[in-house]
Amino acid sequence: MDLSLYRPNVGVVLFHKDGRVWYGRRAGAAPPHNWQFPQGGVDEGEDLYDAARRELVEETGVRSTRLLGRTEEWVAYDFPPDHGGSKAVQGWKGQKQIWFAMAFEGRESEIDLNHDAFAEFDAWRWGKLADAPDLVVPFKRAAYEHVVRAFLKFS
Repeated sequence: MDLSLYRPNVGVVLFHKDGRVWYGRRAGAAPPHNWQFPQGGVDEGEDLYDAARRELVEETGVRSTRLLGRTEEWVAYDFPPDHGGSKAVQGWKGQKQIWFAMAFEGRESEIDLNHDAFAEFDAWRWGKLADAPDLVVPFKRAAYEHVVRAFLKFS
């Protein structure tokens, strides 16, 4: 697989102290596959961990975290043929992601889905890590299965 055709991206699995993980419901996305973990693009020259922390703050308001681990390899997924998103229009075949597991060390009042001008999520909840592949849009399912296997030790 030629990863140069995939947009660099980071994802964050945020772990509650009881082992559950944070899910955000994508604003404007139809159910049932409208929940996902925070994720986003990497700016040119940006450190991957710094990008993950930035994306987490932008999408959730959460700053109080501790690094638990990360995937060593890129986890890639293709955009579906009918995907009209801005990244596909820019010529990307899909996204390649490095995933970070982080422990949430703050209070739930820290979570602010309107922290950024563009709200990625309109609701959030804690849930089981193993549920992730069934909650996300189908074209991300294999990537989420990989992430679940990689981070199961933290739940």
